[in-house]
Amino acid sequence: MAEIGLDMTRFPTAGHLTSWAGVCPGNNERAGKRRRGRTRKGDRWLKITLIEAALAAIRVKGSALGARYRRIARHRGHKIALVAVARAILEIVWHLLTHGTTYTELGADYVDRRDKDQVTRRYVRLLEHLGHRVTLEPAPIAA
Repeated sequence: MAEIGLDMTRFPTAGHLTSWAGVCPGNNERAGKRRRGRTRKGDRWLKITLIEAALAAIRVKGSALGARYRRIARHRGHKIALVAVARAILEIVWHLLTHGTTYTELGADYVDRRDKDQVTRRYVRLLEHLGHRVTLEPAPIAA
């Protein structure tokens, strides 16, 4: 709160706040090829605090932020996933201060509950990669 203040009218969107803080993803594109970019220089103390908060958040069992970290770190790496979680924390703070609401934890399986078809395709692809033949048939719904 000391770094960003309580008045969020200076930042029209959560993206403006994350950009000011320096935790937005970098952009490096040349000749139609997208390369990994560095994050911008932003508020140094806020960025340090957000990274520490992200390190703590990824260790909480059953949290949406921990699941987000594991999903990104799988293919992007520890540091990029950590910055993504720090950005998510700052976006949550912006929404809480702007709308005056309280935080509700979504749970680690939030993405899986939201995109069931995508999760099914991912597991089928994983089983086929392991050498199994997969056929799906819908299960009867218990009443």
